[in-house]
Amino acid sequence: MTLLDELSARARGLSARIVLSEGSDARVLRAAVMAADDGVAVPLLLGNAEEIYSVAEKQGIALAGIEVVDPSEPADCERRAAALFALRQHKGLTLENARKLASSPLYAAPLMVREAEADGCVGGAVHSTADTVRAALKVIGVKPGNALVSSFFLMIPPVNSAIDSQALIFADCALNVRPNAEELAYIASDTADNANRLLSEPPRVAMLSFSTLGSAKHPDATRVADATHAVEAMHPDLEVDGELQFDASIVADIAERKAPKSTVAGRANIFIFPGLEAGNIGYKIAQRLGGFLAIGPVLQGLARPANDLSRGCSVEDIYRMMVLTALQTEGAKREYAKI
Repeated sequence: MTLLDELSARARGLSARIVLSEGSDARVLRAAVMAADDGVAVPLLLGNAEEIYSVAEKQGIALAGIEVVDPSEPADCERRAAALFALRQHKGLTLENARKLASSPLYAAPLMVREAEADGCVGGAVHSTADTVRAALKVIGVKPGNALVSSFFLMIPPVNSAIDSQALIFADCALNVRPNAEELAYIASDTADNANRLLSEPPRVAMLSFSTLGSAKHPDATRVADATHAVEAMHPDLEVDGELQFDASIVADIAERKAPKSTVAGRANIFIFPGLEAGNIGYKIAQRLGGFLAIGPVLQGLARPANDLSRGCSVEDIYRMMVLTALQTEGAKREYAKI
């Protein structure tokens, strides 16, 4: 059984209600049907009902048994608008504008998650990442005690790869341009938490740099070393080391020469990049040249699960994101206690 098969099997036991904010997109419709048929989630299609059913009919997609939610339905819209107004009026949001936002799928989806109508939401097949993440931040917000929202990619190696692990995790490859030491520490902490949820092996976190354990003297290397110390203080039992160069973090014989006392070097499965340039370029090199399957970016650090898609996503990409979003709800109280 592959890791994706294992994750899907676990998702089936959760019956997580995942609201899809772009319900009239044919890819979203097909992914919703696939998820419902496989039992990995209970999809909720959000949007104009007439338009959703029209697209489904034209595309030959049977939506039997899948719930369609129209965010402009007066009673529900007014209730969500009131919740949004109460949440954002201190930022200058008026009730009239709250009603406009609540009637839009982009904001109705995270509102449904916040108000416990759904366990998680997925969007971004049509809307930009900036718009999708902004709505989630404004409505769901950052997890209490956390410093920021970040992202990770689940990287599945190709068949016959030299990588021993079922998967690697790269972070942050999508959101934070140049995190400071504290922010890097939170990114590492959240990524390790998600690794515990997704991987069948314990997380071993490499804090990446162009330097290995002081081999280069530069403020950027010091920033990563400081972040490593912060993670160690936050999670004394977590295997984490840094700063490490990428080769020292994953190649055993190089690790033996560069970091012989490290318990992470040469065997890392979590890679925390020092900034967005390195992270975004790194995952795409692994994907395009190394043949890795890159699933993400998966958002982390939010108070409730909400995830973003690429506008170039496939049906399979949406399906996989629904599985990961469902797994992010694992352990939540089934009465959906409100934030």
